[in-house]
Amino acid sequence: MGFVPGIFTAVVAATAVAASAEPGHPSQKFGHCRSPPLPQWKTNGASTLGTLNHLPLPPFINGPKPGGSPFPWGGRTCENTNPYQSKDIPYTGMTRYYDWTVTNTTLAPDGVMTPALVVNGQFPGPLIEANWEDEIVVNVYNALVTEGTAIHWHGFLQSGTPWYDECPIAPEQTFAYKFRAELYDVNGLAGPIVVHGPKTHDYDIDIGPVMLSDWYHSYYLSLLEQIYHAAPTGPILPPMADNMLINDKPTTPDAGLASFKFKTGKRHLLRLINHSAEAIIFFSIYGYKLTVVSNDFVPLVPYQTDLITLSVGQRTEVIVQGGNDPHEAVWMRITEGLSGLGPPGNTGCGLNTGVAYETTASIYYEQADTTVDPVTTSSIDPGRSLFPNACGNNDLSTTVPAFVMPANDPEFVWYMNNVTYQGDLNDPLFLDAKLGKTDFKPTDQVINLGTAKAVRIVLTSVGFPASHPMHIHGHNFYVLAEGLGPWDGMTIINQANPQRRDVQRIRPNGYLVVQIDLENPGMWTFHCHVAWHASEGMNINILEQVPTIVNDLQVPATIAEGCREWWSWTNVNVVDQIDSGL
Repeated sequence: MGFVPGIFTAVVAATAVAASAEPGHPSQKFGHCRSPPLPQWKTNGASTLGTLNHLPLPPFINGPKPGGSPFPWGGRTCENTNPYQSKDIPYTGMTRYYDWTVTNTTLAPDGVMTPALVVNGQFPGPLIEANWEDEIVVNVYNALVTEGTAIHWHGFLQSGTPWYDECPIAPEQTFAYKFRAELYDVNGLAGPIVVHGPKTHDYDIDIGPVMLSDWYHSYYLSLLEQIYHAAPTGPILPPMADNMLINDKPTTPDAGLASFKFKTGKRHLLRLINHSAEAIIFFSIYGYKLTVVSNDFVPLVPYQTDLITLSVGQRTEVIVQGGNDPHEAVWMRITEGLSGLGPPGNTGCGLNTGVAYETTASIYYEQADTTVDPVTTSSIDPGRSLFPNACGNNDLSTTVPAFVMPANDPEFVWYMNNVTYQGDLNDPLFLDAKLGKTDFKPTDQVINLGTAKAVRIVLTSVGFPASHPMHIHGHNFYVLAEGLGPWDGMTIINQANPQRRDVQRIRPNGYLVVQIDLENPGMWTFHCHVAWHASEGMNINILEQVPTIVNDLQVPATIAEGCREWWSWTNVNVVDQIDSGL
């Protein structure tokens, strides 16, 4: 995944005035020389993402190359290797070590200083880089003196190590996370992870992470207090996004635009990550086709489009063919679209203030003047971001995994219920299961699947018409069907090789059918990745292969020690848990 500092939410804090010449349309300033931006250390701390100084990534990092192969993964390719079979994937024997310190600071990503949570003084956080099947060890020191923190490694299967989503790290304590890079491609939420592996399509230059997000004018605790406030007429609306960021930079002159380098005639790999709190993001590059080569951690048969849709927590890798003019400069663009509170027929898929619901970044070729903004314009129809048709992911028939895996008939079918999850930070569910507990409180939302081999889950969005990017821990699910209205109980898209990923959006008033192979013993969370919805308890926990958990999994002593440190701290400090704890 990337990481999420803080017990309750990803980093969504900001206090800034979003600036543009016209609401939602920053293009009136295109072609003008830039205002002198704030220095990088004021806007993003020690991070170099979004600057022309950020270097492209190598095809892999140092490590053994078996059998004299030019690659650390030998002759394995996306098409000939099942990434879910441990006997088929490489074992490098390499361990990549990282040391992180989580702190409070003040930064100004879009021009105004605000409190924020950061790792090693960086926003976005530091890049983790590994080769396929390296071990990654991250030592995390919690320098927050009044709250715990926890890191979730979004998208990694964590096979054999399902205990790292348990107790928070107590203030002024250190905890070591250890997991294998079982899958490859890009990952990340509040910070990027790149795992190098076989290519599905050739490219020349790895541009690296392109982190995309919404941005708010309040600190995250204030946002959580807002979503939990209830009036006599019902709850108030969730927070409205005030800005959009590319590599945590907006279209705000004094904060500086994000910028990228392209080379004429070269193929460029962009690793797109939506680390928003709520926004569905639509990504494009003016006048360019995008070749999609992976979704989440799943390599795809390449296909072309001019617009990428990303829900919260989703990652997509695209290859962009460079033009032939070395003096050219073009715009990269993201938009959330119009607010979901707009008038009928002119309504978007998310909630925003309507002031700056899109932003741009500049792309410069070798001899372009980097002091002047591009002048290109978009040909994307704004109607392609309107409710309800745009509120799903790309057509499932176009997203075909490179390695063929049919979805078998399920053993068990169930429907999402009406219980709200409420986590107890002092009572970790996995450790209860390890002790043999199978009877849980209704608010624990534990679904015990025993020794079943697969589960098919049918989700139907009811009530308030909102999109829900559903994320599973510890697995990639098969996406069997999705659409508006109810599922007919029969239709499955490409059962012989359905789309696989770990985040998939269910449309407003729509349905989503996913299937999970139950081959990773543990207690795994399945939740909506909109920050407000996760905080409000939109979550279930899948208990998988109980006999193996109890009898075979050996929990490291460091896990219990970390929990004891947290329990000791909470014995003398009151935890201000105002949400579900997820």
